[in-house]
Formats: sequence, structure tokens, C-alpha cells
Amino acid sequence: MSGRDFLQKLLDGERVEWLVLGDIAEIFNGLTGKNKSDFEGGDEKYIPYRNIFSNPAVDSMFLEAANVSPSENQNTVRFGDILFTASSETADEVGMSSVVMSDFPHAVYLNSFSFGVRVKQQIPLLPGFAKHLFRSNLMRSEISKTASGVTRFNISKERFRKLQIPIPCPDNPKKSLAIQSEIVRILDAFTELTAELTAELTAELTARKKQYNYYRDQLLRFEDGEVEWRMLGEVADIGTGSSNRQDEKADGIYPFFVRSKSILRSDTFEFDETAIVIPGEGGIGDIFHYVEGKYALHQRAYRISPTSNLVNAKFLYHFMSSSFKQYILMKSVGATAISIRKPMIEDFKIPIPPLAEQERIVAILDKFDALTNSLTEGLPREIELRQKQYAYYRDLLFSFPKAQEAEG
Repeated sequence: MSGRDFLQKLLDGERVEWLVLGDIAEIFNGLTGKNKSDFEGGDEKYIPYRNIFSNPAVDSMFLEAANVSPSENQNTVRFGDILFTASSETADEVGMSSVVMSDFPHAVYLNSFSFGVRVKQQIPLLPGFAKHLFRSNLMRSEISKTASGVTRFNISKERFRKLQIPIPCPDNPKKSLAIQSEIVRILDAFTELTAELTAELTAELTARKKQYNYYRDQLLRFEDGEVEWRMLGEVADIGTGSSNRQDEKADGIYPFFVRSKSILRSDTFEFDETAIVIPGEGGIGDIFHYVEGKYALHQRAYRISPTSNLVNAKFLYHFMSSSFKQYILMKSVGATAISIRKPMIEDFKIPIPPLAEQERIVAILDKFDALTNSLTEGLPREIELRQKQYAYYRDLLFSFPKAQEAEG
């Protein structure tokens, strides 16, 4: 049975109506006029931005303490509310959703960088159905279209209110809820199975990474007097890029490295070299990328390109992956801003064993790295496939035809 046939059997001849969100729901904002200190401790509770972004369902375990006053004229969050992030650095990530899946015994507020949607009681919409629906590709692609911006994308509430959502036979609430319940049952079961398998694979991956890190650190441990040590600034050219997020081109021919593991694309390149790329702020001390060839670089990311024939670039990459984070965190203690400055990188000491020894270490670590971290050879690929499999069936169950499609 094809996916469309299964969905038709599930609907059992009932129609699906696409209702305008602004007509069937109230849209409310999070806390306004708040300072950072208002979200640090206190007797009240709020739902932070990051948990809306990363958790499809929200319950008590995702709440944090706030200093807000319960007498303020602010909406409190209720069971069944659909919460959205209002902005993000990329259009594809803006408007991520979660659904409140429990009744809270106390007042709970919404973070100021988010907003909520409360569907009218007469509209048959199960919270579980909404939880899966608003994370589906069906809705994600439409939500991203309501955002605009240059360096940061923000949801337009006016456009957001015009979104249409599918409701099976809304005039027959009993039948509608029965259809939704079956879809939720299937997807919840699939989610649970995916989570169990992902947890097993993640545990195995964690064990392998721990093993890899142990052997890497052993291979890269050198005693005083055993090898020569140099400042990184003596053997490498260090600098930042000049690109910003607005320079991203989805179909660009060059990789564009920013301050995360994500690799964007650009139509232009700034460097043509072998280099190690690290964030200047954000993931302090993380070694995200080893690049060879032409690329563009964010203005708050650093490139470290070896200039001495004493250093194998890949050896430097592995050594920095092993030791740089601990070093930079120690250098940052007491700093008012969590960011990296060029002199901090230049002063990082690296060992200079013979090139033949560097190449031997690189060959060993590259093999280990492929087994533990590669998306095509290691366990991360298996985890990704499990998640894609769930997404496939979720989108299949939400592939409701619109009126013009059904007539065609």
C-alpha cells in the first residue's frame, strides 16, 4: 500500500480542511521589557528559548526560574499551547516549535524571544497532533517563509497569521480527534523506537569517542625535552574572515565557514589554503573544521594556516583538537567577554616532532576519526538515518492534499 493510499484509508472518506491560523487561534508574545537578570533565579517559572528550539514537547523538566512578578499583565502558558522561537540566524531554523504537554501547577511565562499560539477550544486539535505537525516539513517550509532579515531572521506575525494548517473533518470533532489520535499513536510509537535506537547508538558513539580521545591524547603527549616546542604564532598565519551571514548563497560553489559546525555556501572565496577554522566566540575552544582549498570565512571566526615546513597541518589540527580547548578556557578565566583574541591563539604552544612522526600520528588518528565521527562511515550516520526515517513517516502522515490538489 502506498503512503497516499494509507492516508486515504485512515481518513476513511473524511475531508481535510486547511484553516487560517489567525482565524482559529490567538497569538501572544512572551515577556517584554525584561533584562538578563530577570531570567536568573526567582520564584516564578518560564520556558526558555533554547528548550522551545530543541524539544518538540515541553513539560515541567524544561522550566527555569525567573524574577518576573506574577502580577504583571502577561500571558501565562497553558496545556496545549504551541510555542515558537521568534528569530534565528538562519531562515530554516527560525520558528522552531514545541507544544506544552502538561498542566503546570503554577504560573509559567514565555521567554521574550518567543511567542505562543493558543487554538480556540471549538477547533478540534490534539496537542500531540500539533507537536508532530509543526515539526513536519509540511509546516516548517511554510513557517520559514514568514521570516525575513539579513544577519538575523525574524518572524513576521502578520505573515504567520496567514499560515494554513490541516484539520481532518473539523465539523465532526469526534471523528477528527479519532483520526488525529491514530496519527499521534503511530508517530509517538515511532518516536519512542527512534529514541531508543538513537540512545543505544549514541551510547556506543560516546564510548568510541572516549576511546578515540584517550588514544589521541596518548599519541600527542610529549615530555619536556623530548621535542621542540613553538608558539603557534611562530609557525602559522592567524586571522579572521570578512564575510557575514548575508553573504551566504544556498547554491554557492565555495564552502562558507561560520562560528559553528554548520557549513554554509558562498559565491565568493577569501582564502585558498590549508587551514584550521575555529570560532572566535560561541563554541570557545572548539575545533570545528579542517579545510583545504578555496573558502569564505565569517568575520568572527579564525583561520590558522601553517606557514612553516616544520609542521604538518593535519598534525596541528589533531593536536589542537586535543589540547586547545583546555588552554583557551584557562586563558579566558575572569574575562568579561567570552571570546578569543588573536594573541591568545598565537601564544598556544605546540610540539614539533620530526615530520615522519607527525605523518605516522596523523595516519592513525585519521582512521580513528573516520570510525567515530564520519557521517558516512561511523555511528553518526546510523543515528542520522534513524532520524530521517522518522521524519519520512511523519511527513507521509501529514501529506494532506489541499482543495486544489484534491480536485486535480
